Amino acid sequence: MSGNRSAPGLARALLLFVGMTVAWTACAADSTPGAVTDLTGTWLGILAVAVFFAAYALIISEEAIHLRKSKPVMVAAGLIWVLVSVAYIQQGDTLSAGAAFKHDLLEFAELFLFLLAAMTYINTMEERGVFDILRDWLVVKGFSFRKIFWLTGLVAFCLSPIADNLTTALLMATVVMSVGGRDHRFIAIACINIVVAANAGGVFSPFGDITTLMVWQKDIITFSGFFVLVIPALANWLPVAAILNFSVPNVQPEPLEGRAKLKHGAWVVVVLFLMTITMAVTGHNLLHLSPVAGMMTGLGFLKLFGYYLQRRDERLAYVAKTMLMRTALAINSKPTHASMPIRPTYDIYRNLQRVEWDSLMFFYGIIMCVGGLGAFGYLAVGSEVLYGGLGPTTANVLVGIASAIVDNIPVMFAVLEMYPDMSQGQWLLVTLTAGVGGSLLSIGSAAGVAVMGQARGIYTFQAHFKWSWAIAIGYVTSIGTHMWLNASAFAA
Repeated sequence: MSGNRSAPGLARALLLFVGMTVAWTACAADSTPGAVTDLTGTWLGILAVAVFFAAYALIISEEAIHLRKSKPVMVAAGLIWVLVSVAYIQQGDTLSAGAAFKHDLLEFAELFLFLLAAMTYINTMEERGVFDILRDWLVVKGFSFRKIFWLTGLVAFCLSPIADNLTTALLMATVVMSVGGRDHRFIAIACINIVVAANAGGVFSPFGDITTLMVWQKDIITFSGFFVLVIPALANWLPVAAILNFSVPNVQPEPLEGRAKLKHGAWVVVVLFLMTITMAVTGHNLLHLSPVAGMMTGLGFLKLFGYYLQRRDERLAYVAKTMLMRTALAINSKPTHASMPIRPTYDIYRNLQRVEWDSLMFFYGIIMCVGGLGAFGYLAVGSEVLYGGLGPTTANVLVGIASAIVDNIPVMFAVLEMYPDMSQGQWLLVTLTAGVGGSLLSIGSAAGVAVMGQARGIYTFQAHFKWSWAIAIGYVTSIGTHMWLNASAFAA
């Protein structure tokens, strides 16, 4: 999601050039409630594009300059909207810029609150040890490297629709690093497999990726409508895994011992999370409420259960302290602070603090930047060039390739703002390509960037790029499978 974390400077510069070229063409549609004034040729519009490009250059250079990606893009968003306001005022329009800003802000607010609730649940399940149990089960079973390769890929594919591709990829990367030890070749190949599987699994669920969530919240595809992408998603991952399989040694790793234990209330949190997902889906489908209503209600239930956990921990700490005092009095000694039991009480706000705030603020900046460029008319131009000139199928395939370079979130938001007139099959196609297209490069998805940080120096840009040809085979296979299996949706 951020910049290249290990590519040399020349590759980084090339990616920046290509990314900016794609962004110029496919950057942004009508984000204003009314018609958009074409201000693309004005000096203010050109300056806005330059501001966006400069911010994206800093984002790509995140690892080199150690500047969090959210900072430049948030500043850029503010500057772009100042330019939008000035441009509209010069046209004698004092209302449209403010209305457009509120429109885009509302879209971000819904996404922000939805992700806040989902991330808090994921962090709570992690804190209660749910994911540790899964990890240790895979580690202690004594599987061969090749079996672990396939199991971690399969789990990543099946878990990402529920826990999102980023969380799933990090979890599975931890497993292969625990098992792989000093075998860096196995770890690198297994991480590539995990990233591809997690991104593929994320495309057939609104909860699997930010892009699918945005499409669902726009009411373009229903919750069950994503399920037709299961087979195309498998067609994306399986060919890649089959090719990578031949480079995985079929030997036994050193045995490891599992140490994870579930904390009190772990399964209750899992049940509450499933209930929250159900409320979000049913509330959206039956009551026509925004999915965020169900998610925030579920977060409220989690906070109530967190109150119970906190009071329970306080009670246990009091009992332990009382027993220590009584024991000390019985032996005529005085308990010291060092001998006092330390029982940290549960606090849900610790899990809220662990939310990926930098990513959330990055989403704000990207959404507002793209919306601002749309207010200048660049999205309308991009829609005309891509979907009007090339046709929806070609355009949607290119969107997936652009996702690998620019990141799929701004590209998908741009497509949603363009809102081209397409069939349901084409909307499913762009959902598929934006999700799995990010696997073509390690920097094309949040999962890839996160795993590069997790397995720093092992799973690198070059290690992933070496197998991009195989991932491209999966990309083409998934597109062909979707167009064949779901041909009727293209005519609708």
